[in-house]
Amino acid sequence: MSFSSMSKQQVLDAGEGAGEEVVELIPGLPEEVAEKCLLHLPFLYHRLFRTVSSTWNRFLTDAPAKPPLLAPAAAAAAAAVSVSFSLPFLFAFAFDPASRRLQCQALDPFSRRWLLLPPVPGGAAAGSFAVVGLPRRGEMYVIGGVEEGGDKAVRSVAVYSAARNGWEEAAAMRTPRGYMAAGEVGGRVVVAGEDGEAEVFDPEAGRWLPAAPRRGAAVARYDAAAAGGKLYVTEGWAWPFERAPRGAVYDAAADSWREMARGMREGWTGSCAVAGGRMYIVAEYGEWRLKRYDEARDEWRMVAGGGVPPEVRRPHVVAGEVGEVAGGRRRIYVVGAGLDVAVGTVSAAAAAGAPHDVEEEVVEWEVVKGPAEFAGLAPCNAQVLYA
Repeated sequence: MSFSSMSKQQVLDAGEGAGEEVVELIPGLPEEVAEKCLLHLPFLYHRLFRTVSSTWNRFLTDAPAKPPLLAPAAAAAAAAVSVSFSLPFLFAFAFDPASRRLQCQALDPFSRRWLLLPPVPGGAAAGSFAVVGLPRRGEMYVIGGVEEGGDKAVRSVAVYSAARNGWEEAAAMRTPRGYMAAGEVGGRVVVAGEDGEAEVFDPEAGRWLPAAPRRGAAVARYDAAAAGGKLYVTEGWAWPFERAPRGAVYDAAADSWREMARGMREGWTGSCAVAGGRMYIVAEYGEWRLKRYDEARDEWRMVAGGGVPPEVRRPHVVAGEVGEVAGGRRRIYVVGAGLDVAVGTVSAAAAAGAPHDVEEEVVEWEVVKGPAEFAGLAPCNAQVLYA
């Protein structure tokens, strides 16, 4: 069912707009073709494109789906044949090491061009603040940090909305924090400081609430990831391995902390991205190989197919798409110096001699080169939002 026919059915079912003519999205084109054309419009300009016509405005506003007005069977049929208007965009925070000026860019998945976003509010030093994306809401939060040129932590929070292409001030944290672990757990934002104190932000209520504190020795932030309703925090690995790394896991449903499993914390040797519900790390050593965490065996398993292409130079920041792509594959992005990007597509692979209960995987890499003018930029965070 095309968008315009869905809209007409919704109007009829809602009992309003009687006699209103449903205008074609693009006159002369089949609706399915017109939908795909509009799908290529950069989200940064949706506000402008909504002024073209009421039909375009309705499509750009409501196209992700309006199933509540359809019967379940009709909604399922519509979902099966209609175009999803939300697409995964890669967002990268980067700074110039000389000027320390921060900027945020979005990579268009069709044109492979970077689009400059409005300036990031606040003056926190690059790398000292946390960034948490809520992919399905098309939002990301820049949280806390340490003032540039000083050591004072701040409470401020700013939220970016892809629908509005703009930043707004959000409720400040209860406690000033910098260099914290953070992630999205169950639709909420969880932050945890090195001292073990934590709090949770509810985007629907717009307020912060205290979370259970983590007990025990401090865990210096090296990396963090959120998956399966939990936030994983690790202090990582460092040569010469004077002691075993520490790690902790926050369970949102139980509002409690536990020690990270030994295999997970000892094998966490890089930056983690969650893609299609699975946790992957890009190793910081050797050939920058990709590894996947096997929870049942408490081990990180090497993904076949080679490491991150060497032309994507460090420093690396990573992100993953929350859902699976066609054929049950998963997609990971590694952003390097100059905003060169390695796009990894992970799929199942047959491996001789592998245990029957272990799924082997292989990754294929594609490199998207950044423009020459980005040569001096260093990435400090990456997120994937559906815009």
